[in-house]
Amino acid sequence: MNKQNLLLVLLIALFSVFYADSSYAQDSKEDTAATTADIGDIEFTTIGSAEDSIANSKIPASKEVVTDTVKSGSATAAPATEPTSLWVTFGLGLLAGLAAFFLPCIFPMVPLTVGFFTKRAESKAKGIRSAIIYGLSIIVIYVGLGIIITLIWGASALNQISTDGFFNVFIFIILLIFGISFLGAFEIMLPSSIVNKLDAKSDSKGLGGIFFMAATLAVVSFSCTGPLIGTSLVAINTDLLTPVVVMFGFSLSLALIFTTFAVFPSLMTGLPKSGGWLNSVKVVLGFLELGLSLKFLSTADLAYHWGILDREVFLAIWIVLAILLGVYLLGKIKFSHDSDLPYISVPRFFIAVASFVFAVYLIPGLFGAPLKAVSALVPPLATQDFVIGEGSGTASHGDESGKKKKYADFLHIPHGIDGYFDYEEALAYAKEVNKPLFLDFTGHGCVNCREMEARVWSDKRVLKKLKEDYIVVSLYTDDKTALPESEQFYSQILKTQVNTVGKKFQHLQAERFGTIAQPYYVLLDTEEKELVSPPIGVEFNIDAYLGYLDKGLTEFANKK
Repeated sequence: MNKQNLLLVLLIALFSVFYADSSYAQDSKEDTAATTADIGDIEFTTIGSAEDSIANSKIPASKEVVTDTVKSGSATAAPATEPTSLWVTFGLGLLAGLAAFFLPCIFPMVPLTVGFFTKRAESKAKGIRSAIIYGLSIIVIYVGLGIIITLIWGASALNQISTDGFFNVFIFIILLIFGISFLGAFEIMLPSSIVNKLDAKSDSKGLGGIFFMAATLAVVSFSCTGPLIGTSLVAINTDLLTPVVVMFGFSLSLALIFTTFAVFPSLMTGLPKSGGWLNSVKVVLGFLELGLSLKFLSTADLAYHWGILDREVFLAIWIVLAILLGVYLLGKIKFSHDSDLPYISVPRFFIAVASFVFAVYLIPGLFGAPLKAVSALVPPLATQDFVIGEGSGTASHGDESGKKKKYADFLHIPHGIDGYFDYEEALAYAKEVNKPLFLDFTGHGCVNCREMEARVWSDKRVLKKLKEDYIVVSLYTDDKTALPESEQFYSQILKTQVNTVGKKFQHLQAERFGTIAQPYYVLLDTEEKELVSPPIGVEFNIDAYLGYLDKGLTEFANKK
């Protein structure tokens, strides 16, 4: 039991930590896109998570001003960043493959695979060669699936729908089904006819038999690998290479493990025996799937203002899931495929304790605590109905004259910042009070936007400057609120009809600044000239962020 519990601890710890951070660990390096702007065109580079971007293609710029409310200007190149997110993507694929190996659909197949090669091996050299071919076949099968996914949907299509509310609801339903299946309610399986045909062909001699043996593994294990692969694909940015890289990392893990055991069958003696602990791993992953699914429902809820998943509801569900996970690990809950648990091992006990601790950590969030550790994943504080000491809530809906601010009834700025949500309205007020503008291009589904607000904007020095020295205008580029027909127009630069609040400000950002990255922070004077060039995106270094704000104030003072 010691080896089994050790594997359980390592798997759950690695998977949960990496899984929780993957959606924004890569974003911290990539939410500021490398963009270029020439006289004739503007090239956009995909950045951030699946919620943070809508395009991954070259979009020809328009020299015309397509609306009176948006003035054309020179596009400023954003600072370039290294495309390191594919390494994170690859790492997620590797970890998903490792997790898949310890699931009930795959782990018991190790002895069958080793026996298959032992019977076929005419010599040790041929046995090693066959094992290597088997591993390569696994990689070819899964990477081929990734290529098919890319060819069918394409990078642009994936990114264009990634901020769509109903698409996020669809992903939520898919992950919910995956999570429930991992709990043992049902099995997601391919038709048995396909499995039988592949199994029959695997008995043939030669390279074809080895390949079909690998294909049989892929098909038989689909009920376990399908949810993991699907979750990995939607948990990260969907650019052109994402499906291929995820599949490569996933298949590489499985290929290395199975090939190693096929070449060195004596290593099997060190593996724990199959048993109920395999289903425990599956159930834990099921709880993680259920928790992650809420992020996608929340994105749609915020963009369309349905109000069905406010912050306290989201946190309440997470708290219940964390408590149930802890109770399950202590053996107090038993699912259909679980075996009897004679005693609680020490590692399992500590994982249960960690789950309970997480639940207790979330409880103050029900009363308005910021919960910085998970602020990027939970809905913003503005969606919460009850907050102790309303000082950390949102600002009033009206300006100093009592006039209602545009869009203030459904958009919010955190930390009590009394800002605006419409560019022209904020510009007019900035001219009136002679203060510089702070443009905050953000989004409801932007993970790093929430991280910046929780980790950087909350700093007293930063918050003081935003409240007192700048006129803050938060421009939500993914909001789905419909514009009046009189304000709608066709955007040449986005190649789409601008009919929502989000598209209006997305057009503004693309035309004026040559990027559609979020978060994106621009400092302007009252003549709409940039105070600091280039603007910045994600910057978790508070001193560097303060330096950016201070430089803007210095430049504004020099222009007076």
